Amino acid sequence: MSPRFRETEVGVLLLLISFLSACSADISKVIGVDYGQLGDNLPSPSRSISLIQTLKTGRVKIYDANPQILQALCKTDLQAAIMVPNQLISNISSSQSLADEWIQTNILRFYPQAKIRILLVGNEVLSLPDDGQTWYNIVPAMRLLKKSLKAHNIKNVKVGTTVAMDALQTSFPPSSGAFRPDISKTVMKPLLQFLNRTKSFFFLDVYTYFPWSSDPANVKLEYALLQPTNITYTDPGTGLTYTNLLDQMLDAVAFAMAKVGYPDVRIWIAETGWPNGGDIDQIGANIYNAATYNRNLVKKLSARPAVGTPVRPGWVLRAFIFALYNENQKGGPGTERHWGLLYPNGTEVYEVDLTGKKPESKYKPLPPATNNEPYKGKIWCVAVGGGEVNETALASAVNYACGQGNGTCDAIRPGRECYSRSNSLISQGSYAFNSYWHQFRSVGGTCFFGGLAVQTTKDPSHGRCKYPGTTI
Repeated sequence: MSPRFRETEVGVLLLLISFLSACSADISKVIGVDYGQLGDNLPSPSRSISLIQTLKTGRVKIYDANPQILQALCKTDLQAAIMVPNQLISNISSSQSLADEWIQTNILRFYPQAKIRILLVGNEVLSLPDDGQTWYNIVPAMRLLKKSLKAHNIKNVKVGTTVAMDALQTSFPPSSGAFRPDISKTVMKPLLQFLNRTKSFFFLDVYTYFPWSSDPANVKLEYALLQPTNITYTDPGTGLTYTNLLDQMLDAVAFAMAKVGYPDVRIWIAETGWPNGGDIDQIGANIYNAATYNRNLVKKLSARPAVGTPVRPGWVLRAFIFALYNENQKGGPGTERHWGLLYPNGTEVYEVDLTGKKPESKYKPLPPATNNEPYKGKIWCVAVGGGEVNETALASAVNYACGQGNGTCDAIRPGRECYSRSNSLISQGSYAFNSYWHQFRSVGGTCFFGGLAVQTTKDPSHGRCKYPGTTI
């Protein structure tokens, strides 16, 4: 047998082993669910874990180390990712005893009955303002926590941290992907060194919804939804062709990692998804698009042999879908409260098979998408009426809105055009909320007020009292 033949034979064998490995990967462990808890109407932890099991997924990620959730997980085969809160990072980074204590309290109490497999040190810390220490303490904290796990002979828990796309200075075209100069050498390089040495993952929060919704004229919706179409983009730097926006974003991160010397660290999608609802002025946030994106995501990631991305063809990608529930206590715009696969009562917002086995033809019809084009017209922000209104909370919210100055509530003061002795707190709230939102929307003001306000296209003006409408 010639040496050349033996080399060819070995090469074929290695390819075969790689193929069989990809084919034999546990599909139920490829897609997981992010279990957020920012709601005052959510099911109990035990009920929530049962609901996650009905979704036929093998993984769950939580944003703390909630003992009730971990206790419920002890009775299941679900593999869990848990999180060290951001505010504890700096203290843990400087004390092995504190790291040991955290591991003892939050992992050893439940492990191995609870199949904890991932420990995330902080959540999108690099998206927060630099306080001079937390950014730089992430990796030292990770090292001490990993050392504590090793001391207890726990070898199957990967340690990492979640990073959002804003860690990149540039992301388009993908080949130009590079980390921000303020973190590239000081944070990202040591982070990737740790992940590479410990064979962990780069945990990335990546949403195609945001770049699409901010530029729908130039980014095609089907491209952002991972729909199979003839829409493509060719990177002029590499000649690689892209068929969906997610691959573009993932490869931008891969290029950024390569530029600081770590081209082979695996990416794990820690959050992704699409909002199933939102405010009137939030384009494309609907059930149809949310179902389409998540179904296509599952189909892509569960394909065997693995598809990977243009830069990393054949690499297995894993992901957690955000989120389990619509969470009504999240702040910000309406989309923030509408990412769930389930409503708080446990019923599904739409059908999705997280195993990837269910053909599209077996799904029930989805409601049509009604807001895929930018809204054009006027919108008002009014107080939520009907039912039981928490008057104390409403009064506090009105005081906040009026306290922002700039004449926000002048019109409802005694003697002015919107004042009336019979004015209800709801009426006062509507004017105050609308005036505040109209003036401060451009600098981040939202029509929410802890769930006490809602957008409307119906002009609430009456008599001499004119409410300024916000033109979108």
